[in-house]
Amino acid sequence: MKKTLLGTVLGASLAFTGAAQAESVNIGAPNWTGAQAIAHVIKEVVESRIGGTAELVPGNNANIFQAMDQGKGDIDVHPDVWLPNQESFTKKYVDEAGTVTLSENPYEGKQGFCVSKAFSEAHDVTSIYDLTRPDVAALMDSDGNGKGEIWVGAPGWASANVNEVKVRDYDLMAFMEPVRAEQSVMVATVGDSIEKERGYAFYCYAPHAIWFLYDVVRLTEPAYDPEKYKMIQPSDDPDWFENSYVASEDALKKVQVAYANTLADRSPAIAEFLANMSLDTDTVSNFAYQIAGKERDPAEVAKEWVAENSDRVDGWLGL
Repeated sequence: MKKTLLGTVLGASLAFTGAAQAESVNIGAPNWTGAQAIAHVIKEVVESRIGGTAELVPGNNANIFQAMDQGKGDIDVHPDVWLPNQESFTKKYVDEAGTVTLSENPYEGKQGFCVSKAFSEAHDVTSIYDLTRPDVAALMDSDGNGKGEIWVGAPGWASANVNEVKVRDYDLMAFMEPVRAEQSVMVATVGDSIEKERGYAFYCYAPHAIWFLYDVVRLTEPAYDPEKYKMIQPSDDPDWFENSYVASEDALKKVQVAYANTLADRSPAIAEFLANMSLDTDTVSNFAYQIAGKERDPAEVAKEWVAENSDRVDGWLGL
């Protein structure tokens, strides 16, 4: 039924200039590469296949969800919602307020902590608990303060909050200093640490360009245990850090698109396309590699991919 409806609406929007002009969307563009890539793919499909208009609007998770909740069209779409990382937002706006919808086809996300393969093999660093070894921490201390650095994520990331709690609850605080910085800083530091043969620990996740850029390995953590994974985000509790407890690895993530419910009234073909959109981890990792690793224009990467995957896009559009 949905594919039939979308095909009908899409056909109408392409057939009539007025309908095409009515199909428009503002896409939130968070600051991680995977989200930026997906945002550009959405923009390309809207413009080249639906015949509408699309704009990218920079913002963090809170800004984007608030704008979608308001439903005025300032931001209509979050291209890369990680669950349960962003569950505080989906509970508030999807489950409770009912103003935001999640797409129906999530892809799988994985996350943990990594070091370079060369460092892992040279110093027998394979577990998160190896970072509590004073000799390892010393090899990761770049500023001479007596602690190694571990990148936990970028400012504004829900996952950065989780990882900072993990650093505490894995008893790493005496040895490692959690650092927040833009992911471009992390990628550059990984490359620099490999070149200089020194240690660097960092939050790693898939999809991401890092797996194509460098030879890195994920550190083992205790298996996911819901009894040892009690994460509270700042939006839910000002004392989130003190009241959280995370001492196991993350469960596999579901990553999907979210969009304002009002988009279905304003631009029904775009809303139906977003509901049907389906990506996978390898595809998004390659997007990220093309953009961050090869420094290609995200718009060019998206245009090329949509043209080369016409049948797949047709499926999203119900054609």
